[in-house]
Formats: sequence, structure tokens, C-alpha cells
Amino acid sequence: MSEQRTIVILNTASGSQGGEEKIAAIRDAFNARGKAVDFVNVQDHDSVEAAAKAALTHTDARIAVAGGDGTICGTASVLAGSGREIGIIPAGTFNYFGRSLGLPEEIDAAVEVVLSGVPRDVNVATVNGRMFLNNASIGAYAAILQTREGTYKRWGRSRLAAYWSVMKTLVTFRAPLKLDVDIDGKKLTRRTPLLFVINNAYQLEEMGLDGAEAIAEGNLVTLIAPNSGRLGLLRHAAALALGIAKAETDYEMISGKKIEISMKRKRRPVARDGEITRMGGPFTIRHAHHPLRILVAPDASKAVR
Repeated sequence: MSEQRTIVILNTASGSQGGEEKIAAIRDAFNARGKAVDFVNVQDHDSVEAAAKAALTHTDARIAVAGGDGTICGTASVLAGSGREIGIIPAGTFNYFGRSLGLPEEIDAAVEVVLSGVPRDVNVATVNGRMFLNNASIGAYAAILQTREGTYKRWGRSRLAAYWSVMKTLVTFRAPLKLDVDIDGKKLTRRTPLLFVINNAYQLEEMGLDGAEAIAEGNLVTLIAPNSGRLGLLRHAAALALGIAKAETDYEMISGKKIEISMKRKRRPVARDGEITRMGGPFTIRHAHHPLRILVAPDASKAVR
């Protein structure tokens, strides 16, 4: 490897580990290998994108990102199509993106991959041109994320806190959405509290769901929850969380390359990889034109992510 320095875009708020603690651990891992590292600390999506744009101007530097999937997505949205490789140090709560690529969640091992890894092209997707790595959704999940932030502030970031936020939100969630959905020309109308589009076979498998083959074929997988009232929604959510959900009972699954969604209310919160953006409809979801170039271990599995 060249002796180039690495710029690490670091979200100090991601995951359960403190910001200074993460910085020290990452710096120690680089120093132990005799490599130089600089940090750019960020906490929100807009500053992540600004940091990534600034990092791109340093043509002699390696770029890495340490944070959760939302932070990685913000960085990737700037670097996609640039030809630059991205190193990943998973440091969020769930780390679906890194785990789907077989990247280690331990900081020292992740830094080793940043320094000695090989590039792999990874397909990502967009909703109205805004990138997501794993999933995008309309409906109840955006409300869940808003509840989750309050829960995190009170109890700290953890997977248990995230699951509690799901239950707390669904107990009070009311109005279902009336959606007109077009998936590769197949038109349907649904009343649903939640529409979820997934671009990650690993996440489907973690949830105990089918659909990995559709991802392998280059499709996006759309899950539509049934309109079964508050108690029904809780039951379906619990089934998904426990990995025992049943097709056509707890969700409707349809796959395709282009999903178009319209509804009466034009602007809605859209969740992308755990981050909320208020966007105007109709909503078009498809694969991005350019893949990401992610550094993975030389012996990493070629399995569909």
C-alpha cells in the first residue's frame, strides 16, 4: 500500500461508544500500523455530505467513514461515481451495510481492512435521487425513528432501545396511508401504515424474510404491511422483529427494478437508512446509476449483500 494518509469522517453520535473513545481507538489502530490519520467530526446528515465533499478535494488521501448506516450513506452519496474508494469502520447500532459485506465491527480489524482491503463495487439505490444503502420507507417507520431519537437521548443507543421505540410508536400510530404503487408496470392501490423497500439481502435474512434471490437478480424488494389496525400492526411488527413473519399474513412482498409511489399528501417524511428527510412526491425508487467502491477484505465472500 502507498503511504497516503487517511481522512476518517467520524460521527461522534453513532453507536453506544463515546466520541473521544472512538477517536482514540481508531487513532491507536492507525498508529500501530505506522499510518497517518486525520479526523473530521460530524453529527448530522448535511455536515456529513459537506465533510465528504471536502475530503474529495484531497486527491492524495484515502477516505474512510466511521459511523452508522446513515453516516455511511451521507458520505457515499457524495463519493458515488467519483471513482474513489471508501473504507468503512462500522460504528452504529445495527451496521447492516458493513455486516452485509462481511466487514468487521471491531475497530482494529476494521482499520486493517481500510488499509489493506480491495475495492468491491456495491449497488445502492435512490428515492427521488437521494441515496440509500439498505432500505427506504414511507409511513410508520419515520415516526418510529423520531421516537427512537428521544429514547436514545434518555436511555442511550442500543438495539434494545431501538426495538422499544418500535413498540412505543406503534401503540399510538393511527392513520394508514392510501398509496398508488407501480412496480415495473404492475399497478396496485393499498391502504397501509408502512411501505418498506429493501436493497440488502443480508437484512432480509436477518429479519427471517425471503427475497434474497430477488436482490441477486438486481431487483428491489418492496414490503407492504396490511391495514389491520393498531393491534394487528403490533402483531406484524413483532413477527418481523422475531424473524417469524409470514408472507401474505404479516406483509405483502413484491420485487422489481423501479417502484413509483403516489398519494394525496405530496410531502412526507421518508426514512433512508435510519435518517429522516421530508420529501415531495410522487416517489421514484430505483438503483443508483453508479455503484460504490467499498474496501473489503481480500478474502471477503462474494455473496450477494
